[in-house]
Amino acid sequence: MPAERRGTTRRPRLGRRLAAAAVAAVAIGSAGAAPASATGPTLPLGSHGRWITDAEGRVFVTHGQNRVDKRPPYAPDGAGFDEADAAFLAAEGYNSVRLGVIWTAVEPQPGRYDDAYLARIERTVDLLHRHGIVSVLDFHQDMVNERYQGQGFPDWAAIDDGGLNLHFGFPNNQFLNPALLQAYDSFWSNRAGPGGVGLQDRYADAWRHVAARFRAVPGVAGYDLINEPWPGSTFLRCIGPSGCVAEDAQLHAFTQRVSRRIRTVDPRTPIWFEPYSTFNSVADTTMPPIGEPRAVLSFHAYCTAEGVTLAYDPSCEASDRTVFDRAERRSALDHVPAVLSEFGATNDLRTLDRIVRLADERMVGWQHWAYTGHDPTTQASGDAQSIVLDDHRPPTGDNVVGRKLEVLSRPYPQVVAGTPRGWSYERDARTFRAGWATARVGGGTFPAYARSEIAIPRRQYPAGYGVRALGAAVVSPPGAPVLELATCPGAGSVSVTVTRGGPSTGSCALPAPAPA
Repeated sequence: MPAERRGTTRRPRLGRRLAAAAVAAVAIGSAGAAPASATGPTLPLGSHGRWITDAEGRVFVTHGQNRVDKRPPYAPDGAGFDEADAAFLAAEGYNSVRLGVIWTAVEPQPGRYDDAYLARIERTVDLLHRHGIVSVLDFHQDMVNERYQGQGFPDWAAIDDGGLNLHFGFPNNQFLNPALLQAYDSFWSNRAGPGGVGLQDRYADAWRHVAARFRAVPGVAGYDLINEPWPGSTFLRCIGPSGCVAEDAQLHAFTQRVSRRIRTVDPRTPIWFEPYSTFNSVADTTMPPIGEPRAVLSFHAYCTAEGVTLAYDPSCEASDRTVFDRAERRSALDHVPAVLSEFGATNDLRTLDRIVRLADERMVGWQHWAYTGHDPTTQASGDAQSIVLDDHRPPTGDNVVGRKLEVLSRPYPQVVAGTPRGWSYERDARTFRAGWATARVGGGTFPAYARSEIAIPRRQYPAGYGVRALGAAVVSPPGAPVLELATCPGAGSVSVTVTRGGPSTGSCALPAPAPA
């Protein structure tokens, strides 16, 4: 990117979503649909306590999708992701993408980085940003490397000492493949690799190289350090009730090492960290506090019972609540926000509905897995993960899984000038409710008429909607894809109800503009 584009500022507003109106209209089944037009958060994003915040101190909540390409060239544009896809995501109300960045593509040879690959990733970040969507760069791995039926690490970074390489598929190799377990052990011990340099040191240097490139790229909302880390040969200790203190200390040291390396070139982009993937289903973590003030807990929710049967299981309601409980405790320990950065990988609507309702109840943002399928490391079959079946075709008609979008594309408060108190959506009744205190998180106040935004996907309200706002003025036009509210002077709280049809009313009105 030319120097004049990269610059030093990170405070632009997300531009108006330049959705391709025809594509978006067909995608949501409404011939008269207009592209989204909200300004979104003011960048850069930061955090305060459990909340992600924008540069104005407003709370930012995300509903997003995962887009990770696990086969060469490991970049979305290589599989057909383009303007129509970004427009489609914006029209469906999504404001973030967890975007895969694959280590083997970043550093195909030790110490040699492929900047042409990173330029491709940057073009996708720019494309999404133009449509009001922020990107979390995700160093994604599953089972280390292709030789273990996985992906992520370069061949030279998979050191297994010639162990027995048994193939049982994903995720079974994590339990049954001795060579894979040794490769994990080599990585967690920072074993010396090519040139006598530790594997984690190479990994941290690769992250530093990526952060140096993206630190001034508008639209980058975070760095997810490693996807679903697995503890290696001692994994059974991490499944047991007493936890795995030594292994968690090892993961903590890795997180510290990579974070420090990133911070040498980028002091402010939030760092997203993950516990071992056992956290996402069966066991808590004993990791010490991260100690990084600009961080986000990135956790996943995949119920073991449904992972085994690949079908809905009512026992998973309790299991998922336990995962969210763990995330809340960990969020409080580190004084950082938590985001559900993966869930889904299924066509079962009851499973998806359970998770998004629980996330609303806990006021947690999320990113669904996944935008499209063709995933070599998954238990789901075929395109069971997808909301779009084929990237090489426009996201319209029978290429879109509309029944899943009916569950996932739902109203939510994406920017809040205040401290959220709760929100919910009754899909059968098409009724959304939200409320917040007008006090700024962490203390202080907003000026009168501070703006908040609620994403209202037209898929849920194809004939328009009515609004009843207490403590705020309704600013956006009728039927807008983003409901904009302005806090009334002196209001201590705001509550809003959105229903199918009817008038829109607020407690005040914006003052008339001063004469020219």
